[in-house]
Amino acid sequence: MGEQDVVKVAESYYDSREADQFYLNIWGGEDIHVGLYPEAGGSIIEASRATVERMASKLDGLNPDKRVLDIGAGYGGSARYLAKTFGCHVTCVNISETQNQRNRQLTDEQGLADKVSVLHGNFEALPFEANSFDVVWCQDSLLHSGNRRRVLEEVARVVKPGGEWIFTDPMQADDCPRGVLKPVLDRIHLDTMGSFEFYKKVHPELGFDEVEVEDLSWQLPRHYGRVRNDLQTRYDEIIKVSSKAYVDRMIEGLGHWVDAGKKKYLSWGILHFRLKA
Repeated sequence: MGEQDVVKVAESYYDSREADQFYLNIWGGEDIHVGLYPEAGGSIIEASRATVERMASKLDGLNPDKRVLDIGAGYGGSARYLAKTFGCHVTCVNISETQNQRNRQLTDEQGLADKVSVLHGNFEALPFEANSFDVVWCQDSLLHSGNRRRVLEEVARVVKPGGEWIFTDPMQADDCPRGVLKPVLDRIHLDTMGSFEFYKKVHPELGFDEVEVEDLSWQLPRHYGRVRNDLQTRYDEIIKVSSKAYVDRMIEGLGHWVDAGKKKYLSWGILHFRLKA
């Protein structure tokens, strides 16, 4: 699949009513990314917010003077958290206009329209001048790119010297056997995934210093398993707003993620870099 095809597939999928209702009702509605779960469990919403809080705690001196760019922002939950908690201005860029509309609605309802702006766009071609942001933030969106290096080049372009870049991403394990991820990749219409090894190699080439790479891979199957269980438990409710065929495919697809994660074919974590001053 070509690079632009990958982008179009992601846009079409997240714009669909079926996907919107699934992510809104099952995955948390505001934060639609992998969560951090305590051993005892916890809800998807609580775990997803825990990821946002963990990432924010790693950044230096967030304050009202800082400009943050959230790429692949989804419904904007992270942006609103950063704006509310630290007073910084956050610009969201996201390819799904369906999600963008909900982001704007939630932002207005929470009285944050002066601190959070929402733009429709592709993170492979960011519509900003160089050195525009103090922090660039992304959660579980890079896997949808047909050219992840290009995204990282764009991040390096728009972040200020000395600025921070922090993200999470579902990845393949560095030692993942060839071919075993086909059920996962087919479900999300991808040929490849990133990896810790890939990101650690490319960032220095683009002028970034590694601040911290926190491997939290065990959380990935825990999260997808929790989403799958909740979807099965609320099956009769969700098929009324998102079709039975979609929900059945999602349950099957989530099972592939859980299986691959438990076999340690998949990785996930928080990766934090700083552009050289």
